[in-house]
Amino acid sequence: MWNLFRAEWLKLRKTSIWQLVFVSPILASMTGFTDIGAEGVNTWAVALSLMGLVHALLFLPLLTGVFSAFVCRYEHLNGGWKQLLSLPVPRSNIYLVKFMLVMGLIAISQLLILGGLLLIGQLKGFSEPIPWEIVLKSLAGGWVACLPVAALQMIVSVAWSSFAAPLAINVIFTLPNILISNSERFGPYYPWSQPFLTMMPQTDQSFGALNVSLETLLIVILGSFIMFFAAGFLYFQRKEI
Repeated sequence: MWNLFRAEWLKLRKTSIWQLVFVSPILASMTGFTDIGAEGVNTWAVALSLMGLVHALLFLPLLTGVFSAFVCRYEHLNGGWKQLLSLPVPRSNIYLVKFMLVMGLIAISQLLILGGLLLIGQLKGFSEPIPWEIVLKSLAGGWVACLPVAALQMIVSVAWSSFAAPLAINVIFTLPNILISNSERFGPYYPWSQPFLTMMPQTDQSFGALNVSLETLLIVILGSFIMFFAAGFLYFQRKEI
């Protein structure tokens, strides 16, 4: 499986798509430099919330869809699936490696967000100690919340040879995030809203779906991920190439 992972990474390195991991952290960090100007609040948590508005609400689900579509794009060109599946490699390993590569890129993006937050705190001279529990819970939660979106996008990306179609679907379902994330009834169950809900630190001013506990969100996220991943895994196992 390691050789397969290396092969997938080499294919990715030949393109510029991996550079997208820097886009969201850079833009989110620029947002984090906004003058907070409030007293009696943890400046680290506020900066993280400002970064989350850009990163988790919009770019994180979009990037998950882009990476999922791209790891399948090469195989859709010039009969690549037939060549890959003719190798003495189990289909299960191929699917797992592609999924792991997507989540690995998302993990890098989350680490860059952490780096951006630390840079903001250093340059702005935050006096409070870093609330590591809040920060790490936010970043890890955002990564875990991308699992269902990645699983869904992998199904679409494997099924459709068009590179644009999975991206269009992802954009269509990402745009309503602003509205759905405010709904305590629908937000926790909407996969594209879950990264935002898990990354935003809860405060006394939280409202709507942001009031839902992290434990409840994780149960929903992991449950939906298992269902979506199993569906995609079985589809790939039986797919006729």
